[in-house]
Amino acid sequence: GPNAGHSVEFNGEKYGLRLTPSGFVHTDAKMLIGAGVLVDPEVFMHEMEYLNKYDVKERTFVDYRCAIIEKQHKERDQASDHLFKKIGSTGTGCGPANSDRVMRVAKLAGEIPEMEGHTTNVPLEINEALDEDQDVFIEGSQGFGLSLYYGTYPFVTSKDTTASTAAADVGVGPTRIDEVIAVFKSYITRVGEGPFPTEISQEDAEEMGIEEYGTVTGRRRRVGLFDMGMAKESCMINGATQIALTCVDRLYPQCERTQNYSDLSSEIKKFIDEIEGETGVPVTIISTGPDLEDTIDLRDELL
Repeated sequence: GPNAGHSVEFNGEKYGLRLTPSGFVHTDAKMLIGAGVLVDPEVFMHEMEYLNKYDVKERTFVDYRCAIIEKQHKERDQASDHLFKKIGSTGTGCGPANSDRVMRVAKLAGEIPEMEGHTTNVPLEINEALDEDQDVFIEGSQGFGLSLYYGTYPFVTSKDTTASTAAADVGVGPTRIDEVIAVFKSYITRVGEGPFPTEISQEDAEEMGIEEYGTVTGRRRRVGLFDMGMAKESCMINGATQIALTCVDRLYPQCERTQNYSDLSSEIKKFIDEIEGETGVPVTIISTGPDLEDTIDLRDELL
């Protein structure tokens, strides 16, 4: 839902998004939001206008069975001392809306006028695309460590965040998945409360140049070093077949915007080797900067 923000930088322009899939920059791609995703109509409509230069309104649709976040859900979220103050909820109404979905009282996208003309049958569209050998990319949001089942409970989000659930949320069966890419940042961040074994002080984060702020809340993120134990568990539970390693340039500024693996320092290569050795999963994509072009793609060499 709109509780997890993601930043996309393309051709030097930066976009902060909450619902629209990051593939919007590909103007021939169709963006579909599956039934397992909560939709706030205000956020959805704002992003359709915000990204109008990419004509997203004509190619972005939500499943008619998506549960709707209403004003009262946001009010309940922000008024809850447990959710908003203890857990550190983003206050976007996702927990209460998911609660109403479980109680079978949530409104669905196909039932409200605000979403008229913006809904479709997402599983049917995706599976027909697969039948025609088209490429389908399923994007999940929020980290594995925030999974309702496998994360740092109770300091987690209101749903499971694993690859299996992402596939189920858009109506794709497990036999149709070819690759599972686990996306690891070179260091860890989290917004809100909860255990954080590798956390470092904000002063150390500033000194390392890796301080961050949340896309949705604007709150300063807590920062920690790479957690190999969590990486191994994430690869195991998600069934990862590839790893995309991002923000390498933030940890190792000397490699900023590098596009060739051979140009990386021995220190970075050692870090990558350690991740591959511990997880048993190849690192196939390395991000060395914020723009889409700042990427080292090793998939042709390793797959």
